[in-house]
Amino acid sequence: MTTLETDVLIVGAGPAGAGAATMLSTYGIPNIMVNKYSSVATSPRAHITNQRAMEVLRDLGVEAEVKAWAMPQETIGTTVWATSVAGQELGRLRTWYTEPYWKAEHDLGSPTAICDIPQDRLEPILLAAAGLRGTTSMLNTEFLTFVQDDEGVTSTLRDRVTGHEFTVRSKYVIGADGARSTIVEQLNLPMEGEMGEGGNLNVVFWADLTHLVAHRPADMFWLIQPGTGHAGMGLGVLRMIQPYKRWMATWGYDPAEGTPELTDELGLNIAHQIIGDDTIDVKIESVTLWSVNHMNVTNNMVGRVFVVGDAAHRHTPMHGLGSNTSIQDSFNLAWKLAAVLKGQAGPALLETFRDERVPEAHHLVDRVYRTLGVVPPMFMALGLPPTADKATLAAAMEALQQPTKEGAAMRAQVDEAIQGTSPIFGGYGMEMNQFYHSPAVVTDGKPEPQPKKDPEFWYCKSTYPGRHIIHAWLTKNQRPVALLDLVGHGHFTLLTGVSGGDAWRQAAAQVAGQLGVDIPVVTIGRGGDYEDTWGTYARDCEVAEDGALLVRPDQIIGWRADDSTRATPRLVESMRHILAR
Repeated sequence: MTTLETDVLIVGAGPAGAGAATMLSTYGIPNIMVNKYSSVATSPRAHITNQRAMEVLRDLGVEAEVKAWAMPQETIGTTVWATSVAGQELGRLRTWYTEPYWKAEHDLGSPTAICDIPQDRLEPILLAAAGLRGTTSMLNTEFLTFVQDDEGVTSTLRDRVTGHEFTVRSKYVIGADGARSTIVEQLNLPMEGEMGEGGNLNVVFWADLTHLVAHRPADMFWLIQPGTGHAGMGLGVLRMIQPYKRWMATWGYDPAEGTPELTDELGLNIAHQIIGDDTIDVKIESVTLWSVNHMNVTNNMVGRVFVVGDAAHRHTPMHGLGSNTSIQDSFNLAWKLAAVLKGQAGPALLETFRDERVPEAHHLVDRVYRTLGVVPPMFMALGLPPTADKATLAAAMEALQQPTKEGAAMRAQVDEAIQGTSPIFGGYGMEMNQFYHSPAVVTDGKPEPQPKKDPEFWYCKSTYPGRHIIHAWLTKNQRPVALLDLVGHGHFTLLTGVSGGDAWRQAAAQVAGQLGVDIPVVTIGRGGDYEDTWGTYARDCEVAEDGALLVRPDQIIGWRADDSTRATPRLVESMRHILAR
């Protein structure tokens, strides 16, 4: 039997798998990525790419290409509630942080911006980047089983074209093989939550709806309609994929009545019902099934095998966090694998992948499940049962417009219900407030920062170790430079003020000499490498000018020092701790 050898085998080529491959190849780590299917995603599926994920893509040097294919924030910043696209409009929401207060919060948090890029556009970008940087990609290749030992993992795979079976010997395996993960099953990983709740349909179609939507560009239309709809309610969703011609309709069915036959005729009926005009020419691209899941693993690694993305956490699309969290899983893991494989870190560093990402997955799945509760008040405000018939819905729409006290009360309740659905379309704190507690983070003895606002929805800016690096615009030669662009890129970075430069450069040189890890030192301030022109860094860094922030390759604060006293031994000790040396 043929045996291939590599450092890391990646199973799955979705955002988590292709992201991991791109990162590892960027860091100089040989890897093979296999995909069971003949291509990457052929349907739009995931689409919202949030600010934190865009930071990762920026770090990988593909942000510009993603933006070229994506719909920008201003195009996707409205959600419409209506009875159909052509029917009665109930109200609108400013979503995805375009409401002015949220927009300010969003812009103050990062140099990047949320956008909408369908999964069938994002995956080819990552796949190409991985290949150009050295990844060996193998399509039509099915992962069958694996055996691991103290030195590595032997995986058996099958070429689905020829039927030929072969093995790959790797030092590590990353399971990015989705919600039906073979690797999770073979590892027998413990899970919590529920799978397969309700039945749902996605209908991707082409139709020119310019005359219905160009005057109100919206990422999504949420539509209250008779019958059993999304999540068992009389609710359908129309999502814009490409203005204003490519769309995806989400609808539901009752599993107790059996699985519907997935025909173009079914898709056409759903599309016309959601549009509200059956005279519009519609071309069906695909009709697929999906189910509502609320589940995550409570352990994401066993020995030399790790799981990332949907293999580790499965949930509804609310908040748009799925592929974003998947990319962040890989961002957390890839630099640690690289450090261990290069001999810069001890194997115990890899254990921190569990410590840091399992709590994030649990929180995400729990929050998304709770968000389902914001939809029923819309039906209650209209006096509708979840599966209202046409006559009941028509009567509710008529009552909503009556110039009576009852009508006024109903309108107020509907307005409140619409505003109450806003959590579906965001969750800024869940994007940006990762707070890692693990041996790969060294605290400074100070108390942890306490959020002043809801940490699930508001960004709690801090340089406390374990937190995401703060955002600041600096200048060099009078040109703006984002602080984010000075860190990451596969290496640790020390940020300090002008008066701390000499001490921290000496300390970094000692780390390089003793541990073999280079740490660029960046001085910020007048006379430094970069000018703190707006004073943002000095205001928000939370250390003295001669203090320092040690930023990990994943843009997380690993350690900080309030001043440069004993700079060398403190930095060496902290790096030894983080790298499990």
